[in-house]
Amino acid sequence: MKDLDLITIGRVSVDLYGQQIGGRLEDMASFAKAVGGCPANIAIGAARLGLKSALLSRVGDEAMGRFVREQLSREGVNVEGLKTDPDRLTALVLLGVRDEQQFPLIFYRSDCADGALDEGDIDKGLIGRAGAVLVTGTHFAKPSSDAAQRKAMRLARENGARVVLDIDYRPNLWGLAGHGAGEARFVASKDVTAHLQTILPDCDLIVGTEEELHIAGGSEDTMEALRTIRALAPRALIVAKRGAEGCVAFPNAIPSSLGEGIKGPGFPVEVYNVLGAGDAFMAGFLSGWLRDEPLESCCTYANACGAIAVSRLLCSPEYASAAELKHFLEHGSQHHALRHDPVLNHIHHATTRRPVPAKLAILSIDHGPHDLEPIARRFGGDPARIPHFKTLAVRAAAAAASDRAGRAGEGVGMFLDGGLGREALFRAEDHDFWVARQVPHGERIRLTEWPARQVAKLIANGRSDARTPLSRHLPEVKQVFAAAQALGREVLIEALPPEGETTASILETLYGEGLKPDYWLIELQHDSASWAAVDAVIGAHDPYCRGLIVIARNAQSGPELAKAGKQARVAGFVGGRSVFGAAFQLWLSGGIDDEAAVELMKRQFEALADAFAG
Repeated sequence: MKDLDLITIGRVSVDLYGQQIGGRLEDMASFAKAVGGCPANIAIGAARLGLKSALLSRVGDEAMGRFVREQLSREGVNVEGLKTDPDRLTALVLLGVRDEQQFPLIFYRSDCADGALDEGDIDKGLIGRAGAVLVTGTHFAKPSSDAAQRKAMRLARENGARVVLDIDYRPNLWGLAGHGAGEARFVASKDVTAHLQTILPDCDLIVGTEEELHIAGGSEDTMEALRTIRALAPRALIVAKRGAEGCVAFPNAIPSSLGEGIKGPGFPVEVYNVLGAGDAFMAGFLSGWLRDEPLESCCTYANACGAIAVSRLLCSPEYASAAELKHFLEHGSQHHALRHDPVLNHIHHATTRRPVPAKLAILSIDHGPHDLEPIARRFGGDPARIPHFKTLAVRAAAAAASDRAGRAGEGVGMFLDGGLGREALFRAEDHDFWVARQVPHGERIRLTEWPARQVAKLIANGRSDARTPLSRHLPEVKQVFAAAQALGREVLIEALPPEGETTASILETLYGEGLKPDYWLIELQHDSASWAAVDAVIGAHDPYCRGLIVIARNAQSGPELAKAGKQARVAGFVGGRSVFGAAFQLWLSGGIDDEAAVELMKRQFEALADAFAG
């Protein structure tokens, strides 16, 4: 059974991108991490566009290898063929953006895991499940990986699958340039040409830049190179990537000029970073070609995906989703620099987020000193013990998660803070929790220091008893929201309406300020009309919103919580003092110990979760 559209084979790395634009790699001060490597990028790009893709390669038995595996899985890429090499490290690449022509990079690939790919890694059963197998030029540079890819090609042909070659020419990975020449795109070599030409006859699709076609065809005259490739691969579709000019496809005889091939429209945009744009292009092309769409459509998808990628910094994290590509093709963009298009950026963020459970049960204990220290003193407890109690709340949430494991679509989360809850935040990272972290008003927050999966929790309440009126802290909320967006962070905004207004009205106000968080934290609505009004506001402004988290203020909110759980846009509930209040008081006064406090909080939390689940 062919349950995979595509298997890509070869390089996979962790890319570390310098975040300072316009400088030398020597001067980079910070780096952003992403999955990289041509085949891995293509597998992710294809998955985002709806293809069922898999990666066949190797990673090391260490944190970077686990990051690659986990991220590929999050993206929907099948990792059955991704082996863990116990003896080698995952490949690394350091990259930067100097200007529109210079993109310095250094490959750290000495005896790396993916470079050790061999024939034993090629599983006949896995290859037999694919409609197409993509091999990459760089992985023909070493004998073992060369043999592995040739075996995959042979098995693909035996099983009626199509073979795709991305020429992917990196001269220094063929030993033709030094470590410092990672960005070099072309070095003539008769040996490399002869090697690649033994591969061409067995390919159904051959894709490359003009420089890559030159090395495959053995001539720096593009048309002559194309004719040589056609003679060696008479049945292959040949696609020439031409950067800002788009691409040209040649299904049959090579004409007298490049302009006579089959084309799709180009998309002139600001070039921010060309690295990885060709892989986005390939994913776009394959999303049409593997579905047997017209070549003009395949070229259009490819050109658009390449344009979107080239306008952003990173490789795979920046690739278009199907919804993003559809929007771009239908509406275009008013921004030459696509990374400044707020609509496109929002669709990109919303459609490439980490998967989360459909329904969340959340325990909140992000309360600050002004909330908890008076309680501690009232019950004769030492306020210095509060941080320890917050770690007990993490244990209670973990115990509840263990009890509820296996319930389809359910997950456990926590609201935590970086003050009294600093140690609790560390302990929460030991569990597979959804975590929202409080961003206190008036404090300088370095979001780059937060773990990637933590959601930024902002407060934009309009209550008359709020410590800071909405009008005063809204500029700060917008500033932090923009910073979180720039870093790809998810955001939850607490929005409680002013006296006399409704939840729907405050959401309307905040949407009008340009705030489109991933989640809204709201009060329980008491009638169907209120729920309908909230639903209508979100539907009008942001259909990509993950949903509403509702506040369960007391143990008696069970019936209303059950009604909320049935609302389509409600993604979860949160219980705070209704969960930990009684345990906190008894624990402070010495009435119960740590274990009893954990058990009491777990029972309270599960009672609310059961009510919410109906």
